Amino acid sequence: MGRQAAGNGFLRALIDCAADTRLWAYSPRKTSGQTFIDIAQARDPKCKTGWLPAQRLDRLAQIGSLYLPGPGLSEAAHARLRVGPDAYSLVGVTHTTASHAAMDSICGLLTAPVFPWDAVICTSTAVQKTVRALLDGQTDYLRWRLGADKITLPQLPLIPLGVHCDDLDFSPQDKLKARQELGIGEDEIVALFVGRLSFHAKAHPHAMYVALEQAAQRTGKKIVLLQCGWFANDPIERAFKDGAAKFCPSVRALWADGREAATARKAWAAGDLFVSLSDNIQETFGLTPIEAMAAGLPTVVSEWNGYTDTVRDGFDGFRIPTWMPQSPLGRKYALRHEMGMDNYDEYCGVTCQTISLDHNALTEALIRLVEDPSLRAEMGQRGKLRARQEFDWPAIINRYFALWEELAEIRMSHTGKPDGNTPRVAPGRRDPFDVFADYPTASINGDTRVSPSGLDRDWQQAREHWRFSYSGADLPKADTISRLMEGVTEVGKTVAALSQETSIALESAILTLAWLAKVGCVRFES
Repeated sequence: MGRQAAGNGFLRALIDCAADTRLWAYSPRKTSGQTFIDIAQARDPKCKTGWLPAQRLDRLAQIGSLYLPGPGLSEAAHARLRVGPDAYSLVGVTHTTASHAAMDSICGLLTAPVFPWDAVICTSTAVQKTVRALLDGQTDYLRWRLGADKITLPQLPLIPLGVHCDDLDFSPQDKLKARQELGIGEDEIVALFVGRLSFHAKAHPHAMYVALEQAAQRTGKKIVLLQCGWFANDPIERAFKDGAAKFCPSVRALWADGREAATARKAWAAGDLFVSLSDNIQETFGLTPIEAMAAGLPTVVSEWNGYTDTVRDGFDGFRIPTWMPQSPLGRKYALRHEMGMDNYDEYCGVTCQTISLDHNALTEALIRLVEDPSLRAEMGQRGKLRARQEFDWPAIINRYFALWEELAEIRMSHTGKPDGNTPRVAPGRRDPFDVFADYPTASINGDTRVSPSGLDRDWQQAREHWRFSYSGADLPKADTISRLMEGVTEVGKTVAALSQETSIALESAILTLAWLAKVGCVRFES
């Protein structure tokens, strides 16, 4: 998936460019933190790393910024209330924005405690406009529903995804070897597609097939279509392969598994030109065109979302115009998806059927590149230079560092102080002993009196049994239990008095005595 590839590229760049900055893995489990540390150390043994347990929000405040690999900041922003809304910055990034979960995450920014020192990075101009449209709609809704007039938003900077250009820098020998291993002749021209092979949720191949067929017939050139990717299931595989055989019979079709790094690298090296005609609302940026540019390939892409930002029409490739019906003609698709009649794949698939591109322009672009090797070389070199200057991960990661510094400056210059109404915890994440205080007969506090139960109960035996030991570190310590049990007398004492006599903090005393009452060793009185 594109977001996994982008995340991997981001992490590699972050490790490479971290210098003396320590990189922290923030996670609930130490095992995942160790996985991050292992990855970083394998990439650069000198990289400074560490694991930050999820509950250590105070440590996050010292670090200053938390990066999240998605657009949803709400959960992290609510958690941040425990240490203060300006304790550190939150930074997310868009991937697909078509799913209900993604759109809800974006709309949720308006009711989450996010501020101008937070950000959601938009990877393309089209996505940035989509995010703003969703936020505008949610703003109108909140004004209607709650009369809201105060709107606070995070920053929405435009930073594209990147590519590690060195990974795709091929020598003439690399290219020759790749073509030989794939069985491609010197007189064959390779049109390359790389990515998920999904006609309903990535790029419908029909226009590519028929345009390449026309290019083969009109030029008389031997064309190979190399599709490097993977199929979600057998029916989709059959649809692609049957479609290629039926709609571009004059073009030799080759298939390669894009999940294998060595195979994908071979495909990139073997190509003469790159084709990617995304026509799907789940696509937001599109990583493969800039990978193609880094590989020195001229690109033929649909003029669709992120592709519009990356490929310069007529300079390092061709952008083919696309068309989509106007609103409100898509309401029926939105309704069916909302009601569960169409799942996400079906929603993407039915909308894809209505999105078209200019077949004539596509055919002419392919013919020009097939017929003119010098044009392929010129466009490929221009794209390669652009990829190196604009999209190489070291250049992109520096924009991340600059953003983090900018957000820190905004946060540090914030002069407002939390007022008495600023919550210290999200309303739905409060202390269970507060939310459910009306469940028990009484609450245990410093004034509660405690005395022996008079029953024959062995707390040590209970503590070791799996019915209690599952709590692990949350179980009271044996030493604390012993000291409190020695202080409990038949006369009965208040919990506060017992705490003072044993030099055990009141909080610890209450929780320990609560457990001792659980196993029947002590009893409480108001």
